[in-house]
Amino acid sequence: MDNPEAMDNEVGLETPPPEPQPEVFWGYTDLCLFVFFFMLGLLAGNVLLKIEAGVFHFAKAPVAASLSALIVAYAVLFGGLRTMFRMQYDRPFWSSLGWRPVPVAAPYVAAAGAFTAAAAILAGGLIHLPQKQNQMTEFLQEGNLAILLMAIYGVAIAPLCEELAFRGFLQPLLARSFGAPAGISMAGVAFGLLHFQEYGNSWRHALLLSGAGACFGWVRHATRSTKASVIMHASYNGLLFVLLAVAMIAERNQHH
Repeated sequence: MDNPEAMDNEVGLETPPPEPQPEVFWGYTDLCLFVFFFMLGLLAGNVLLKIEAGVFHFAKAPVAASLSALIVAYAVLFGGLRTMFRMQYDRPFWSSLGWRPVPVAAPYVAAAGAFTAAAAILAGGLIHLPQKQNQMTEFLQEGNLAILLMAIYGVAIAPLCEELAFRGFLQPLLARSFGAPAGISMAGVAFGLLHFQEYGNSWRHALLLSGAGACFGWVRHATRSTKASVIMHASYNGLLFVLLAVAMIAERNQHH
């Protein structure tokens, strides 16, 4: 049987190129699955906490146990997302979520993160950010090992996981539906709400983090790179964490 493509070439016709695949190929049904994977991850993390409590006999989870539960939760989330991308769409995980080279020098992106952190500090003073105890400050009071673990998680692990979730998966979907400004803002609000309970149910903290999330989202949109927003987020967390840790260590030394 004759080859149709060969026959077209003989008469001067060219086979049209395949339609390019859309960059955002997932939809809101997939978003529901994403939420399901996250809830499943939280459940797995809570099971791990109960196992750790039974082994180490703690009444209140220390920072190491809490962080291990969070890591398990994100592992379940991204494992489910990767499986969904591969099985349903035959698409890769990292590049689908915008993990591509940063088109500007990384130090400039890191400087943007530090600038955003400084702006958040100034804004916190203007809205009278509450200074009451919260989960973050309680963890930092556990000692030097807790501070080190929080530093590793806050600068290396949390920015990667949170940016893949909010700026890699959620923001592009919302931007496709409602436009870039609305998508960036909506993903930023969702990011702020994620940290609401962590900071003692403080709406002021959630508001500041929503604004920071929108800044990360703008960089993600402008560079088309989730890697850029990860660098910016890590720099933001790094500066805030250093200032907070130094203040708490100084306060602790004054009491000794």
